[in-house]
Amino acid sequence: MPAAAQAEGAVQRAARTGQLVLSGLADVPPLVVTAPQGQPSGYGILVADRIAAELSRAVGKPVTVRFAPVGDPASLVGSIKKGQSDLACGFPFSWELDMQVDFSLPIGLSGLRLLAPAGRFDGSPVALAGRKIGVVRQSLGETELKGMQPNATAVAFDNLQAAVAALKAGNVDGVVGDTIVLAGLVRQQGLKGLALTPDFPYEAYAVSCVLAENDSSFRNLVNLAIARLLQGYLDGQPDTVAAVNRWLGPGSAVGLPEATIRTSFEAVLLGVETIRPILEDQAAPTAR
Repeated sequence: MPAAAQAEGAVQRAARTGQLVLSGLADVPPLVVTAPQGQPSGYGILVADRIAAELSRAVGKPVTVRFAPVGDPASLVGSIKKGQSDLACGFPFSWELDMQVDFSLPIGLSGLRLLAPAGRFDGSPVALAGRKIGVVRQSLGETELKGMQPNATAVAFDNLQAAVAALKAGNVDGVVGDTIVLAGLVRQQGLKGLALTPDFPYEAYAVSCVLAENDSSFRNLVNLAIARLLQGYLDGQPDTVAAVNRWLGPGSAVGLPEATIRTSFEAVLLGVETIRPILEDQAAPTAR
């Protein structure tokens, strides 16, 4: 059979199996938080649930999210390339990764900052010279550290949890990583005396989901679902505002002000058409 006929995209797979397979690390708050019973939740799960709902409408049958945890970021990308999972959420754009997978519309904004005992660093790259700094192996944080302070000693870990554990044990002087995830880990673990610096990230970026290359039908639905979620928050839809705030807003592990979330969502949606729900009584009458 021709290759095009043999290929099965994520939409066709969801129609056949009734599942959307989300891959990711098992406990990376606020993206994924795993309960003691093994049930995952988090902002990444919320995004995946909205994508599954969009898939359900497209294929005409229920589609549910199945979370498939992996041990490291490299395995995560590999599972998508092999078709073992459909998407993963929480990735900053990188040109190298873009050669392997496709990126969705961003699900939010974040940046790289330094987590360390309060007062140890002033946030300047100069202060990192000669210090041992934890980073995630082959990550944007590792690349940024080497570029802004080549005289720092980069200590690579498989994930930010391991890097933060090394910081707690005194094996590294600080950790450079994603602001949102670091803040989530600090709150989740009840860590005291730590601070994120500088006030403005070393590098700010959009955070997206990644999916298999050249699967445009699926990517279109993913982007539509993300746009609906962000627009729903901006429009003040109560269920959407509550769902997003649970993981990102005031009182969450991250504790972002609603105004900050709104600003980031508005920035993401600048390049796309605004989605306005049409109530049934406002819809055009059916021709008779």
